[in-house]
Amino acid sequence: MIGLKDIEQARARIGEVVVSTPCLASRTFSEELGVQACFKYETLQLTGSFKVRGAYNKIRALPPSEVARGVITASAGNHAQGVAFSAAQAGVPSTIVMPKTTPLIKIENTRRLGGRVVLIGEVFDEAYEEARRLEAEEGLVFVHPFDDEEVIAGQGTIGLEILEQAPGAEVVVVPIGGGGLISGIAAAVKAVRPSVQVYGVQTQAAPAMAESFQAGHVVPSQVVRSVADGIAVKRPAERTFEYIRRYVDGVVTVSEDEIRAAIMRLLETGKTVTEGAAAVTLAAVAAGRIPGVAGRQVVMLLSGANIDVAVLAHIIDRSMAEKHRAVRFRTNVPDRPGALAELLQVIGRHGGNVVRIQHDRVFMHAGFWEAQVDITLETRNEEHIEELRQAMGERGYQVELPD
Repeated sequence: MIGLKDIEQARARIGEVVVSTPCLASRTFSEELGVQACFKYETLQLTGSFKVRGAYNKIRALPPSEVARGVITASAGNHAQGVAFSAAQAGVPSTIVMPKTTPLIKIENTRRLGGRVVLIGEVFDEAYEEARRLEAEEGLVFVHPFDDEEVIAGQGTIGLEILEQAPGAEVVVVPIGGGGLISGIAAAVKAVRPSVQVYGVQTQAAPAMAESFQAGHVVPSQVVRSVADGIAVKRPAERTFEYIRRYVDGVVTVSEDEIRAAIMRLLETGKTVTEGAAAVTLAAVAAGRIPGVAGRQVVMLLSGANIDVAVLAHIIDRSMAEKHRAVRFRTNVPDRPGALAELLQVIGRHGGNVVRIQHDRVFMHAGFWEAQVDITLETRNEEHIEELRQAMGERGYQVELPD
């Protein structure tokens, strides 16, 4: 197992390229959560994720005879970009095997950084198997996303930075997929300041490490599609499980709804774009999953910012509807000129802002001399929605809220 010396060596090795990202306190989140909230912004790291730390350390530590053969890895996206960037810095080719479900932004960024991308399978484990096959077939050097001592040491440099930037830290909360990130951070934190507690967070869609931690041995789990795609790993490594068993104080899970809500809170309140795998730390603290944190200084690691724009847009739309800041009405209007304009005048007088409208005279359930209108509106709150509904009803429109 790596120790503090290995992590310090990694820090010296990667210092030429890797950014020391900020760790900042948040008054707003502190008041909201009842803790002294701090965020470690690996969202501002090169390639938009912490993964470049471990990848760069691994590739730079390889003997020249090995690295010249070229490197290969399997990744859901962030490690892919870290390897592609690091290999390009070392002047060697890289091959990245990614699940087909990987967000497009991560695929395109990996290619832009110089990686040869191979898409296969629906989850990380299927991509991993193909990468191992290509490793043997093409004689490449495999750079594991988490089951590697040099990778773990590189990720551990975050732990050293947290302790320096937040000297009053009492609890550190870290996302877990395969476990390389929390292994390195926990090893660093416990070596320097053993009193600091370290908790890991997984999505309930891929809870292998949480179940393994509870069982006391590695337990594979089923994985379903998750907004936290970067930590959707079916089976953790024996190596990382041993670090977690030794150094980590607890592993908890959060739901997909809690992750989506955390993404929105970080976007709206924190003015920070995060991917689902990063937002799990805020989700866990907000949901009260981390025990005994009231009033204590809690550092939440925001591990990456590489969320697909289409996914983010969908999360925003869903959140707007859930918070009553958007609504969709269905009603019928007479099938004659000017009828739609009359409906819109009613809505406009009461402050409804039209986002989308569908006027259907054929494929609908209205009467023969009517047209069906589905209209999506921006609204202020639940009371505003009711005001609009009543105003339309008073003018003779029968209003439904379609599924």
